Amino acid sequence: MKLLKRFFNRFFSAERLIKPDRVLGELPGTRTLYGEYLKIAWPSMLESVLTSLTGFVDTMMVGTLASSAITAVGLTGQPRLLIFSLFFSINAGITAVVSRKKGEGDRDGANAAMHTGLLMTLACVVAAFTFAFTCADPLLKFAGATGENAAILPLSRTYFLIVIVGLCINAFGMTINAAQRACSNTRITFITSMIANGVNVVFNYLLIGGHFGFPALGVKGAAIATTLGNVCACAVSVISVLRKNSYLRLRIRHFKDVSIRYAVMVGKVFSGAGLEQLFLRFGMFMFAKEVAELGTQEFATHQICMTIVTISFAFGDGLGVAASALVGQNLGKKRPDLSEVYAKAARNVGFAISVVLFALFIFCRRFMVDLFTNEAEIIDVGSKIMFIVAIVSLMQIIQTIYTGCLRGAGDTHYTAVISFFSIALLRPILARVFCYTLGFGVIGAWFSLFIDQFIRFIASNLRFASGKWKTIKLG
Repeated sequence: MKLLKRFFNRFFSAERLIKPDRVLGELPGTRTLYGEYLKIAWPSMLESVLTSLTGFVDTMMVGTLASSAITAVGLTGQPRLLIFSLFFSINAGITAVVSRKKGEGDRDGANAAMHTGLLMTLACVVAAFTFAFTCADPLLKFAGATGENAAILPLSRTYFLIVIVGLCINAFGMTINAAQRACSNTRITFITSMIANGVNVVFNYLLIGGHFGFPALGVKGAAIATTLGNVCACAVSVISVLRKNSYLRLRIRHFKDVSIRYAVMVGKVFSGAGLEQLFLRFGMFMFAKEVAELGTQEFATHQICMTIVTISFAFGDGLGVAASALVGQNLGKKRPDLSEVYAKAARNVGFAISVVLFALFIFCRRFMVDLFTNEAEIIDVGSKIMFIVAIVSLMQIIQTIYTGCLRGAGDTHYTAVISFFSIALLRPILARVFCYTLGFGVIGAWFSLFIDQFIRFIASNLRFASGKWKTIKLG
């Protein structure tokens, strides 16, 4: 017991999370520190995990049709995320600016930033919608809907276009949620996610196989279910900022407060986050393309394992969202020491969760893959990949938390550089070498993913430790 207490004090106590010469004022006690952080973090963490589990269930339900159905949906993943990255980048800017304004006690400024973000989102929605509907086939062919997979192009196109409609509608809800998170109101985003995911799962059941009189639409039904969930999520998000007691309030008259100043502040973070997402999506696109060229069964195996590893990412993303808000707020209060302490508290929570996931992925590896398919070869290969998934999870959660903290501070240009080198360049090249040159097949793709994740883990830790993110000015 004494040894455990000594270990906890050494790595988890508040006073050990920062060097004494960096302390600028009173620090919260250890129990208060983790209590305040978890109060904000648990809704955003559950939100991300539930969204991930919904994707998990989606793939399982689609998997009841055939491995070709998993591939058809899987091929739309990177094109969808390419468009999603546009909205994600805006929201990174919204979170950074609104959290600073919240920390400064500037409620009008926080509202002006949110309304500015909504107008920017509108412009992006128009661009994204036009791009998706004019470039659907080239995008999906580039993603791998050629050769052996060419027959599933019509199915992939249908799924992709239906889902994009819902994504563009929910883009406004995502912007509102980003502002709400920046003000530590993570519960409303959790509620919107719960409703969206619930609607998605229910209509998956009704529309994929056809139950209770609903038509059996297969993959098209899964797309409609996702879109319905997104529409419901947007509606709940909008309602959350119409209440009189809300810190952030959506009002037509507030759009008069929109100014170039706030657009520049949001744009400063958006530009870096946009480049980061562009490099990330390009790299992931090329990575998925390399795997898709291996064949339908290999890509289905890869898609199943990618779905499982998103559980790890979801925990890191949820914890990172909460840490990002606290980092921005305390920078606004001129307390970078508290920003550092909260970020490291988030890291410690993430590390504890990653150890649990590591054990889960190792000891339940075959069972988890078996949930998605009954094809023996996919289960055998997927079970081997799960060893890599387990190791990656140890790094991914901490890396995601620190990257979120850097975004919250506005340090997005650094994360863009790392994404360019590690994801856009290195991962696809290594995937080609491991998958084809060395003949490792789909397992080789996961060797390249491991190396990429390790590099980003080291890079994010070094950047955070340097403290340069504390000095970034947004306006």
